[in-house]
Amino acid sequence: MKKLFVSILCLGMSFGLFAQNEGGLTPEMLGKIKQSYKATPQDKALRNAVANNKIQSLALNLDNVNKYDTHFSNRVNSRGVTDQKSSGRCWMFTGLNVMRSEMIAKYNLGAFEFSQNYLFFYDQLEKSNLFLSLIIKYIDEPLDSKNNEWLFKNTLSDGGQFTGISDLVTKYGLVPASVQPETYNSNNTGKIDELITLKLKEYALELRAMRADKKAKADKLENRKIEMLSQVYRMLVLAYGEPVQEFTYTLRDINGKEISTETYTPQSFYQKYVGKDLKNSYVMLMNDPSREFYKVYEIENDRHVMDGANWKYLNLPIEDIKPIAIASIKDSTMMYFSCDVGKFLYSDKGLLDVNTYDYGSLMGTTFGMDKKQRIQTFASGSSHAMTLCAVDLDKDGKPIKWLVENSWGPSHGFQGHLIMTDEWFDEYMFRVVVDKKYIPANIMKYLDQKPIMLPPWDPMFSEDID
Repeated sequence: MKKLFVSILCLGMSFGLFAQNEGGLTPEMLGKIKQSYKATPQDKALRNAVANNKIQSLALNLDNVNKYDTHFSNRVNSRGVTDQKSSGRCWMFTGLNVMRSEMIAKYNLGAFEFSQNYLFFYDQLEKSNLFLSLIIKYIDEPLDSKNNEWLFKNTLSDGGQFTGISDLVTKYGLVPASVQPETYNSNNTGKIDELITLKLKEYALELRAMRADKKAKADKLENRKIEMLSQVYRMLVLAYGEPVQEFTYTLRDINGKEISTETYTPQSFYQKYVGKDLKNSYVMLMNDPSREFYKVYEIENDRHVMDGANWKYLNLPIEDIKPIAIASIKDSTMMYFSCDVGKFLYSDKGLLDVNTYDYGSLMGTTFGMDKKQRIQTFASGSSHAMTLCAVDLDKDGKPIKWLVENSWGPSHGFQGHLIMTDEWFDEYMFRVVVDKKYIPANIMKYLDQKPIMLPPWDPMFSEDID
């Protein structure tokens, strides 16, 4: 009986080993693969070139780059290009750039800029509160539940999206950049983000321990959370400075002529010079062909402020989005815009064109996935937010190319901007935030439907940083 058991065990181990190695690369398979490679003199030369040079340089399509054109038939005027430096605040720079362009036009200002540092302080404080509040919400779930796993993996970041702009500005107002300028750490957010994240995770475990050991009630957990946020506040003050509460500011036009000198709070400054209902005036439009079009989607718990709005958008075909964007540009209104900026980017000239690099010819193959397939396989997703500000239309009113104002400084790309061909726009644009007044009634009606709720770990958004 013992010998039979040992035989069965060995047989089981053999089958397990076979199953584990099934599909492995055998010597026979490797031999066939090696035989398929023909080391011709031409291929040897190509191998030497690829091994010793940057692939983008070798694949650069010079014929295409030489067609580079900077003319745009319709462009929203703006002055000055912002620079997010070594931070992931593109979403904030983009949202504030939309508002500053309208203020510049209205008052004939020079390169006016809102303080990103001021608003970012509250963004980080609000996100810290959001994290701890959700930790309390899911405190009775196991530590390794899907909700808690997502929270500990996404504790705090400097990334975001437009609902962060609408909620934060509505709640805390705006101040000019000169009133609360950037600090070293607001331009280089990595280390302070790391330290606050570490502290928040420690606090989260403490809250869970309070619940487990003493069956602490909600009020005790909430009171301890406030104490924790006091420490976070101190860390933020050390890194970014304490947010201004009141200030005196002189607004001057482009020629330096005084327009007004007044004392403001951040809220009164926002109300006087922007005054727009950011929460109800804008709609986020997405182009995600991997999901059903003409549906509204919402991402659960994906927001900046606990008492704010989740990320919500209407998914539309690209053909429906373009006329809306064109209407906004023709009316001199910039838009919040996000895309997969790293794809086919020629940084030297600020060009985004699917024909910029010919990787297929260089590698002797093709790369044939469409936008839907790239999304489904995690090969593409939104990575950066910028301000859509111009379009070049042909004689029939169809777009040839688009222009975005970036936040990588004035020396990057084309005078601080990036030029996108319309084909690139089709393939790598993901969302644009537009004023409702530019959206036709037949599109607006879809916003009345109940949103389809998506989990925050949904593949389309789990790695999204814009």
